[in-house]
Amino acid sequence: MADKHPPAMRAEVTTRGGAVSGHSGVEPGLPDAGSPDPAPAFERSPGGPPDIANGCAPGPGVGTTGEPARAAPFRRQAYAALDLGTNNCRLLIARPAGENFVVVDAFSRVVRLGEGLAQTGRMSEAAMDRALGALHICADKLRRRNVHLARSVATEACRRASNGATFIERVRRETGIALDIISAGEEARLAVLGCHILLEPGDGPAMIFDIGGGSTELVLIETGPTVPRILDWQSVPWGVVSLTESSGAEPEDEAGRIARYDDMRTLVRDSFAEFAERVVPARRAAEGPLRLLGTSGTVTTLASLHLGLPQYDRRAVDGLIVPAEAMNAIGARLSAMSIAERSELACIGRERADLVVAGCAILDSILEIWPAFQLGVADRGIREGILRSLMRAGGEGERARGEVRRGRAALRA
Repeated sequence: MADKHPPAMRAEVTTRGGAVSGHSGVEPGLPDAGSPDPAPAFERSPGGPPDIANGCAPGPGVGTTGEPARAAPFRRQAYAALDLGTNNCRLLIARPAGENFVVVDAFSRVVRLGEGLAQTGRMSEAAMDRALGALHICADKLRRRNVHLARSVATEACRRASNGATFIERVRRETGIALDIISAGEEARLAVLGCHILLEPGDGPAMIFDIGGGSTELVLIETGPTVPRILDWQSVPWGVVSLTESSGAEPEDEAGRIARYDDMRTLVRDSFAEFAERVVPARRAAEGPLRLLGTSGTVTTLASLHLGLPQYDRRAVDGLIVPAEAMNAIGARLSAMSIAERSELACIGRERADLVVAGCAILDSILEIWPAFQLGVADRGIREGILRSLMRAGGEGERARGEVRRGRAALRA
């Protein structure tokens, strides 16, 4: 599998515990030769469903009669981002609106694609079937929304699984979706691009993290007038699914559960040890309070518990600032509870009850590495980062076509 992340991120180094890291000076919002090019949404492959090559259905610029059709104006075109993670399958379809975008359709489902991967090194048939069920729904939405440009990515589960490439081909054959298995570095870049706008204002370095199902990325950035510059980053193969499964069954007694939680924290802390040493100078150089922003189901779930929400409300959570002490206290409380007790809590339920403790352990370790007094919560990340990249590319293409049209008009005048 070829790496397809920015050139400045190609120097990935595998360190202890399977961690991957690299220094970078790349601005995450800028296109570069190392990033996968967004494909037209509609490409047909012979003998099968239309390739949703990073997109979907009957060819770009082709009408139902087969005659060339004029492309819709840039502001009316739909763009899509699909993120198949270790735990979730998520789709976002949007149209440009000034410097931002308006969501026209979305989909999210827990698929647990990485279930059992830590023990077997393979994705199970049941897990792949669950993911395919979700991807069929995504494919239908992409077709119905007439998407202009799209990008579909797969992350840690497909990176690690010995049958990852076979599954990607099966997805393309059965749904038409052409998934791109992205590197850890590209995953970190897209997460930063998607959520950095929620970072608290301030000077000096800041930290953004993404706790996934199969991995966690920590990214040290320097903020600027537009997109931040990535100074350093590291990815470790511990997400809520992989860490839960690697830690064994949850004990029946409270003391055993707390001990298991401490073991999780130690495992994550050791994996991030070298990165923690590298960012010490940045911590010391920071002017004012340390800034920290998290994007993941873990932080949004804990933020919901902090607010005491009866059910999840994105409007209340996205952009929220929460004291670090409050997050630590919630994590400690959840780690002592049984799965049955956690499943009764609003905003956790049965789907997250067995995984949320691992997320808390990872967050605890992050707060040791970057001891901010408070952290920002983002219900946005990779999908939004993909959309911003696609819309930037689409806007530049539209401007280039406009210049060509004006030049032709001038020649005719």
